[in-house]
Amino acid sequence: MSGVLTGDAAIGVIGAGAWGTALATMLAADGTPVALWARSPALADEIASTRINGTYLPGVTLAPTIAVTSDLARLASMPVLLVVCPAQHVGTVLSGLPASERPRDLVLCAKGIEAGSGRLMADVTRAAAPGDRLAVLSGPTFAREVATGLPTAITLACEDGEPQWKRLSAAIARPAFRPYYSDDIVGAEIGGAIKNVLAIACGVVEGLGLGENARAALIARGYAEMARFGVMKGARQDTLSGLSGMGDLVLTCASRASRNYALGFALGQGMTMAQALAGKATVAEGSHTAPVLRDLARSSGVSMPIVEAVCRLLAGEAPAHTVVTDLLARPLKAEQAGRERGD
Repeated sequence: MSGVLTGDAAIGVIGAGAWGTALATMLAADGTPVALWARSPALADEIASTRINGTYLPGVTLAPTIAVTSDLARLASMPVLLVVCPAQHVGTVLSGLPASERPRDLVLCAKGIEAGSGRLMADVTRAAAPGDRLAVLSGPTFAREVATGLPTAITLACEDGEPQWKRLSAAIARPAFRPYYSDDIVGAEIGGAIKNVLAIACGVVEGLGLGENARAALIARGYAEMARFGVMKGARQDTLSGLSGMGDLVLTCASRASRNYALGFALGQGMTMAQALAGKATVAEGSHTAPVLRDLARSSGVSMPIVEAVCRLLAGEAPAHTVVTDLLARPLKAEQAGRERGD
């Protein structure tokens, strides 16, 4: 491991993508010792030697108190671990994390639903690391803005309530990084997972040149789908209307800096999935989440027409303009009554 790493106050970040690197940079800005784990030994060596993650977050220099390693066992004894690997790899990665002799807080920063099982990240983590305490960090965040110290507010949902919140907020909060407390783990996770799928749809709208009116309408109707599904899963409405739901949705659906939005934009421009993803080092998590979310919604009787449309597009069943035309051709209805009926 290269870098300085001392003391019980050290925080571990599991995952050296853009978001993991940004969180490590933000946490270490005040001199806090942070360990950053990269799955690839070559990437870990590159970051350690250059102090820059040129693959995922170029142009941001890592603080000297960030130690970089590809040995997950080196993080096992740390009291706070931020889990920032892609959602589809959380179970596999945490299964390789050695158990700790003392209680650990695992803060889930990955957003998505596990393909195949349909499990949220908290359920994946409970199975892979049953002895650890869980929290979820989710909200409107672009990695580069967090890394460069721009103001950010985010939800920190704690499974063990206020004692865990006090411990974690003291470790994670910074002058420009403000966590807000919640005890709604499901709600914090639902918003972060579904907004990725809806961002693909909003990218399609821009790619097709349909204008800001259409995108605003899509965000509003997408939120209605998020709320229907979230409440069915046990999330609270106030969580879904907060930072980890509506806040993250608005950010991700408004900029090509979002990987998911950029994917939708490319599809709206007429590219195939293969063309849109060619040469990309990062993951558009919404492309994995969409079919799982659709199946969960169908089995629960929750209507999610925008999610269904995104799935058709991702599967190559219809071009972008046809998918949007079909959405616009859905039967007219009262806005609030339609929401209550779930259609």
